[in-house]
Amino acid sequence: MVAITPDSPIASVFGRSTKKRDAIQKGLGLDTVGDLVWHFPRRYVKTTELSEVAEPQEGDLLSVVGRVTRSEVKSFMNRRTRKLSFRVEVRVETNGPSFTLSFFVPWKGQAETEQRRMAAGSRGMFTGKAQRFAGSWQLASPHSVMFGAPEVSDDDEEDGSDHGLVASLKGLLPIYPVTAGVYSWDVQKAVQFALDLVTDVPDVFPPALRERYGVLDVMAALRWVHAPDDHGQLGAAQKRFRFEEALVLQLVMARRRAAQRALGAQSRSGGGGLLAAFDARLPFTLTGGQREIGELLESELAASHPMNRLLQGEVGSGKTLVALRAMLRVVDSGGQAVLLAPTEVLAQQHHRSISALLGDLAAGGMLGGAPEATRVALLTGSMTKAQRQEAMLAMASGEAGIALGTHALLEERVTFADLGLVVVDEQHRFGVEQRSALTDKAGTPPHVLVMTATPIPRTVAMTVFGDLETSVLTELPAGRAPIQTNVVPLVDQPRWIDRVWTRVREEVDKGHQAYVVCPRISGDEPEQGETDQLDLDDDGSPVAPRQALAAVTDLVEELSAGPLAGLRVQMLHGRLPPDEKDAAMRAFAAGDIDVLVSTTVIEVGVDVANATAMVLMDADRFGVSQLHQLRGRVGRGGHPGLCLLVTRADAETDARIRLDAVAATTDGFELSRVDLEQRREGDVLGRNQSGFRSSLVSLRVLRDEKTIVRAKEAAEELLSESPELSLAPGLARAVDEMEQTRESEFMEKS
Repeated sequence: MVAITPDSPIASVFGRSTKKRDAIQKGLGLDTVGDLVWHFPRRYVKTTELSEVAEPQEGDLLSVVGRVTRSEVKSFMNRRTRKLSFRVEVRVETNGPSFTLSFFVPWKGQAETEQRRMAAGSRGMFTGKAQRFAGSWQLASPHSVMFGAPEVSDDDEEDGSDHGLVASLKGLLPIYPVTAGVYSWDVQKAVQFALDLVTDVPDVFPPALRERYGVLDVMAALRWVHAPDDHGQLGAAQKRFRFEEALVLQLVMARRRAAQRALGAQSRSGGGGLLAAFDARLPFTLTGGQREIGELLESELAASHPMNRLLQGEVGSGKTLVALRAMLRVVDSGGQAVLLAPTEVLAQQHHRSISALLGDLAAGGMLGGAPEATRVALLTGSMTKAQRQEAMLAMASGEAGIALGTHALLEERVTFADLGLVVVDEQHRFGVEQRSALTDKAGTPPHVLVMTATPIPRTVAMTVFGDLETSVLTELPAGRAPIQTNVVPLVDQPRWIDRVWTRVREEVDKGHQAYVVCPRISGDEPEQGETDQLDLDDDGSPVAPRQALAAVTDLVEELSAGPLAGLRVQMLHGRLPPDEKDAAMRAFAAGDIDVLVSTTVIEVGVDVANATAMVLMDADRFGVSQLHQLRGRVGRGGHPGLCLLVTRADAETDARIRLDAVAATTDGFELSRVDLEQRREGDVLGRNQSGFRSSLVSLRVLRDEKTIVRAKEAAEELLSESPELSLAPGLARAVDEMEQTRESEFMEKS
């Protein structure tokens, strides 16, 4: 007999059951025996306890552990074949509703065999589509696996009676991720057969390391994760695989960080008087947090290895001022600093505010400029060719010590004389490759500072993994007022929308202004670059909206002619010409517009102190980061803010949980955890920012924080003992394989 190894094709553990093999191979992407045995269950059910089943919805695909209370063979005349046929009618009880299941078979003897297999009093797992018939629940097109039932042959599986598979487990039944035409017990049977035959399974932990870290050997862990007798065995197996995954990731990151540190970065310790002159002119006192983080950044900029820091703070907490002082320190040292903003609106606002703060310190080489002055250059996509060339020349020559801009800064022809610091503002709007395109423009690795009010899932994951050092600005400068946030559930209270517009009118009557934000420009056209936050149903398909989503062009007309008639209502969206967008923003800032109906173009970069109210239409279509950012547009002028999250999402859905969380807290890191719990980690080593296609297999960043911290310490310990990991060749191979994957190229480019 040919030995079966993890590299053997998956066909080697299937007999004549080519139908199931092909479905598992193509549908689940499992090509080798190794792929199969590392296809872990997604959950487990106790075979000794009946399932807790809530009231089902018709059409739901259910899998329940139940007890057979009645099992009968019934005959009927098949209308198609005009022959006598048989069915086994089974009644199953759960800790919830009972279900009737009908199993159709062609022969009486087969029906009697099935009746004995599913005899009254026996237990099993039953799967089918919930339906109501004659006042009773049924599971249509059922399949079953009986606990303690006899094994079936390949022939039985091929003729469709795969519901007879044995469940030879003592306490916990594994439930696997499956695909069309494949049931969990199909995978279970294949895995158990593979584990009985496979040999030469490599273990990344040699005996000494298994003892040091208290983990199982790989074969014991595989058997216990697929067929645990109890939660003790399951926990021990999961502990091993989660620690292994965390350790390999930590070793990859640690080696990359070491390689980057070896490249070095130019020390930016000052030398000029630009920062001192700026500090002397500030018309206000820095908060304690701004001073503390500023000193930390100065020390890291002076180091000979790159800074890689996340600066988190609520909207209006003064992050930009902290970043500007760091940029001035780099300019003092003879280098350049660049600030990358996600939108032209924000880039232009940064240019105006930074130029105003610097005054003649931004007029380097110009008449009236201060002796210490530098130049501040702006580069955006809508600038004329002459304006762009002038800005690019100032950057390339080093004349502009500070460069501000949008994605236009990422173009290959944009160069710098001596790029020393990259600041990424509202970094959740940029992908990994976009940010790396900018840092690659430096001769030596630049220092990197990323800023956000709400870290996106991938950033939270990287923070926990220790790839980013984190600083938090907790103090709000004077002039920031609290914001009250309420969910407006139109499914439960459809008339509350009238009260929403009444509240807007009340704010305007007090002399204030309001935003109304929609997920669409017109019809079903989203803002450029925006994607909806989509919740998924049980089969993984996006949940469709109950009705058309709110659109700016439609809502402006509706409000102007209806509940907000008589108020000055204006629209703003990304499809408007640049001069119209600028005119609308200037008019709103000047108080000439009462209500601005907009898309998410006002998410960042809009600072109107008199705006006190925000209505977010179809708020469930926005992610947590966006909701938090948008809310930060109000309450900026000392007046209390109001944010109303209008939604048609049902209670207890992920969407409502998300909105309730935003309403309950203004803490950015807490909200990022909510986001992470719902959306899963982004690809920790890859390009994806977030979503269900996580590259993490056993590991979950929130649940396994302690494991990750322990793995980080272990990685540092192992590398200090042997940078080549000579004491653990299997672990070294796993690290090398991960480093060589296409995804890992982007790990350090975040």
